[in-house]
Amino acid sequence: MPKVGSTSSIAIIGGGMAGLAAAVTLANQDVEVSLFEASAYLGGRARGLNYQGLTIDNGQHILLGAYRETLNLLHLAGVDTQQLLKRIPLELLVKDLLHAHTFSLQANRLLPAPYHILWALIFAKGVNTSEKYAAIQFLAWLKYKKFKLSQDESLLTLLLKKKQSPNFMRFLWEPLCLAAMNTPIQQASARVFFNVLRDSFAQKKHDADILFATTDLTSLISTPIAKYLSAQGVNIFTNTSISDIQLTPTGYQITHHGVQSSFSHVILACGPHQLKSFTHALPMLEPLTQPFDYQAITTVYLQYPAETRLPRPMIGVINSLTQWIFDRGQLCDQAGLIAVVISAHRPFEQSQTVLAEQVASELTQLFLTLEKPLWHKVITEKRATFSCDAHLVRPANITAYPKFYLAGDYTAGDYPATIEGAVRSGIQAAQLLLNND
Repeated sequence: MPKVGSTSSIAIIGGGMAGLAAAVTLANQDVEVSLFEASAYLGGRARGLNYQGLTIDNGQHILLGAYRETLNLLHLAGVDTQQLLKRIPLELLVKDLLHAHTFSLQANRLLPAPYHILWALIFAKGVNTSEKYAAIQFLAWLKYKKFKLSQDESLLTLLLKKKQSPNFMRFLWEPLCLAAMNTPIQQASARVFFNVLRDSFAQKKHDADILFATTDLTSLISTPIAKYLSAQGVNIFTNTSISDIQLTPTGYQITHHGVQSSFSHVILACGPHQLKSFTHALPMLEPLTQPFDYQAITTVYLQYPAETRLPRPMIGVINSLTQWIFDRGQLCDQAGLIAVVISAHRPFEQSQTVLAEQVASELTQLFLTLEKPLWHKVITEKRATFSCDAHLVRPANITAYPKFYLAGDYTAGDYPATIEGAVRSGIQAAQLLLNND
């Protein structure tokens, strides 16, 4: 049973996915909660925006069937996931821009896990029998090891040790690494990558399904959760920056818009680079900001004529600027709108217009019938995620300060910087608070 007293009041600073998950967890225990978000919107990166009469997302996102905590959170908020999430069994098509080479695999829809993935590898196209055998041996070794490594190392190093072929590296493991972790394969944590594989491939067959929002992410996530929180009595403050946090004999004093409010507990649910704003008053937070590097993500939206339709709703590309292509006409009825995702990239020197033209040129090479796009929209987040490197030491939810907790996808946990990782961290922080007063 929770130990937090009836006089407790909790401040959650940050209204992204971790903060929302923490707020829901605490509100369900009848605890007084106030949620503060500096921007005008909740949900962090997972949000929609309006452009050219359409509501698009602040970057193309996908969910996995294995994202149990995220799906539970949506169900609790009353989201009809059957209607608002399009579920597609695992099916990958990856094209090589420079060579006439295509790789594809499809999970068997009848077999249970992990045999549905075994089937996919056996009947994969674009690789030879010996390459398939090496990949199957590798997954068998992972299953024997229960997807756990005694010591972490880079994913590239481990895959080379396990004699994965260049084709499987280029067409499968590297694209999956970028999609799951937004970290280059040569520095990505093999341990964390295997956690994602374990949850997606080794438990239930539908865990490997790819889930696409049929609406914008604000409508799918933050709006229904905010409505649920308000009904539970949570105080939600947007456009509210916290300028100071002071430790007091009874808890913490928080300053926002020149107003000081007192709380018994704090959950700081912002990014590690944002912790620095509070280290002058809480200096023991300073070491927690040090270990992290960051990776960018760019989404290029290209609007083509409404009749434009790609062979698959999601297509990977190698040897190109383009990495993943999403046909939003097939996914969310935005006819002719294509989203291209470029992950873990260095800063672009070219303008957004030139970048969009380069991406459009690559799409024309891949799909010869494409016409010139009608308009484009480029969204780059320079600090989209932390870089999930091998040997990275991530901070715990508990801090050196009493009744002061951290939440965010960067905290210690099984997952990389994903929606599911953030939700899990928010829940964990709230549960620790409830049981460690």
